[in-house]
Amino acid sequence: MDTYFTSNYTGEPFQFFGTAHIITLLIGLALFAGVFYLPKITTPTSRKWIRYTLAIILILNELAYHTWHIVYGRWTLQTMLPFHLCSVMVWLGAYMLFTNNGKIADFMYFLGLAGATQALLTPDVGIYGFPHFRYFQTYIAHTLIIVSALYMMVVEGFRPTWASAKRVFIWTNLYAAFVFVLNLLIGSNYLFIAHKPETPSLIDMLGPWPWYIIPLELIAISMILLLYSPYAIKDWKERVRSQTA
Repeated sequence: MDTYFTSNYTGEPFQFFGTAHIITLLIGLALFAGVFYLPKITTPTSRKWIRYTLAIILILNELAYHTWHIVYGRWTLQTMLPFHLCSVMVWLGAYMLFTNNGKIADFMYFLGLAGATQALLTPDVGIYGFPHFRYFQTYIAHTLIIVSALYMMVVEGFRPTWASAKRVFIWTNLYAAFVFVLNLLIGSNYLFIAHKPETPSLIDMLGPWPWYIIPLELIAISMILLLYSPYAIKDWKERVRSQTA
């Protein structure tokens, strides 16, 4: 059993779009789809406990991640501070779920969905394939980030606005500027803006450092617009109906 927790893993390495990866993605898709049925079968009390349960799982999973690194002497300031996008989303998401905070839900929707989706498709798990602890921990974290964001929109009834989309973009850039300085000070690579990730990722297709930061910015804008588009289309249809009524 220790084989599946040790840092010196000798089992099957992670394979992009291998059998385990595809099955895990399909399970995630089933969970995402299931969120859309919850409004029909939940009550205000049960919804609160679903939020609390999701928050607790997010926190325990993240604490297990840090504990594993501490146990095997892998915890460092350069790699384990919660400044990567999805690490931030874990803690913000837990707070959002406990407090039912709509403003944080905007960040979870735009940033959580975009960042966690990329992480599910190209996870930063190194050699740790199924069924290693790191494999499960990675997919639990990123799957629940998406579930939590969808839950707040679909079940709790929050929705992004054009103003919140602009706010998320501005604050994300301010945060990236802060992290850029932090990376220079401590020699880290949070947000992957000091250099490319060590493992294969979509960033590999965007050119060398620092030029890949420009297409990353364009991708961020595109993702925010794409995620806002269902609401923009809905608002447009409602305006058309009201004008023709």
